Amino acid sequence: MEGFPLHILLIALMLLLILSGFFSLSETSMMAINRYRLKHLAKQGHRGARLTIKLLNKTDRLLGVILLGNNLLNTASATLVAVIVATLFAHDEFALLMGTVAVTFAILVFSEITPKVIAAAYPERIALTASYILTPLLIICYPVVWFVNLFVSALLLLFGLKPQKGELEQKISSEELKTLVLEGGHFIQHKHQSMLLNLFDLDTITVDDVIVPRSQIEAIDLNADDEIIHAQLLTCHHTRLPVYRDRMDNIVGIVHVRKVLNQMQDGKVTAAVLEKVMRKPYFIPSGTSLFSQLQLFQENQKRVGLVVDEYGEWMGLVTLEDIIEEIIGEFTTHAPTQANSFIKQDDGSMIVEGSTLLRELNRKLGYQFPLDGPKTLNGLILEYLEDIPEAGIGLNIAGYPLEIIQTKNRVVKTVKIFPVSASMASETKATE
Repeated sequence: MEGFPLHILLIALMLLLILSGFFSLSETSMMAINRYRLKHLAKQGHRGARLTIKLLNKTDRLLGVILLGNNLLNTASATLVAVIVATLFAHDEFALLMGTVAVTFAILVFSEITPKVIAAAYPERIALTASYILTPLLIICYPVVWFVNLFVSALLLLFGLKPQKGELEQKISSEELKTLVLEGGHFIQHKHQSMLLNLFDLDTITVDDVIVPRSQIEAIDLNADDEIIHAQLLTCHHTRLPVYRDRMDNIVGIVHVRKVLNQMQDGKVTAAVLEKVMRKPYFIPSGTSLFSQLQLFQENQKRVGLVVDEYGEWMGLVTLEDIIEEIIGEFTTHAPTQANSFIKQDDGSMIVEGSTLLRELNRKLGYQFPLDGPKTLNGLILEYLEDIPEAGIGLNIAGYPLEIIQTKNRVVKTVKIFPVSASMASETKATE
């Protein structure tokens, strides 16, 4: 090789460094490429994507041919530099040392670091292009790669490691998927992103978080006079109503108002008509996740369920619409009795009913009350004070100044929530 002109040797050295850089490019781009994007391109018929998938499904062989080529070229570059130094400086040891340092620097800069940085920035472009070259190389070098991998497999088994087949399919947790949705926000409409995130939360949210308390439920007493029943049906704000006998605890069915109207006789609705058209009540155990309940509604062909606690006492009801609202946001029309549950004051404060769900407060008013304990504002206040408060008492929960306006029957009925920005001016002493 010493008989070759110097410029030929230098050109050969440059070619070796470039080829080594190609293998470094290929290695980093193949490992950094978005697998889900790759599958999408393959489904669209992209040939490079299909070749890349085949290569990644044989990761051990792919890495084998890349590293084989990379190391051979780097070794050849070091040998060629030794030849060039010997040609120029005979066998000067210092010159040989400096040549070794120079080729190491050149390999690091031109064959390793720079190509890998570029590949990390543009993995898709490079990987799809490199797959056309690596595929035939893998076929040509297969015997050598197979022989090398035999020793690799044996070494892994010696350390108790079982070599895994390279698979494109990757398992991803719900939290990781949620992160992907958050990071991909500039590709997804805000509304769609919000709906996807709400879907992830259905497993953690229970029916207790969206329940309509029994105190706010319209129900019909079968033992009431027909005139009372008729008047109640004419003025009700819902299409499905619970039906009970004597006591609210004794729920005997659910009636659909439309079916009642179809069964009207002589212009009046009687208890007999209600008994004829009502359906058996559908009960839901307290603590059931919304995702499970959504499936149960679908399987049982129900739209309304009565939530019962561990003692069998019913706490309220949950409808299919309540669950859907947790996914897509509020869309239903509420009864007039519920329309003014939030009253804004001139000073920026809000008058809120104590029975209001904390999730509803957070969602509609943008508050950040804790959701890992009590479900209602009343429950949160009672847990904080550990006592039944009186009207006029002020306190601070989660950074929000509160004032109890009205209490009745050991329950906080009305609360004023002051704006956080004015907390220093309006905050009263916390009472325990």
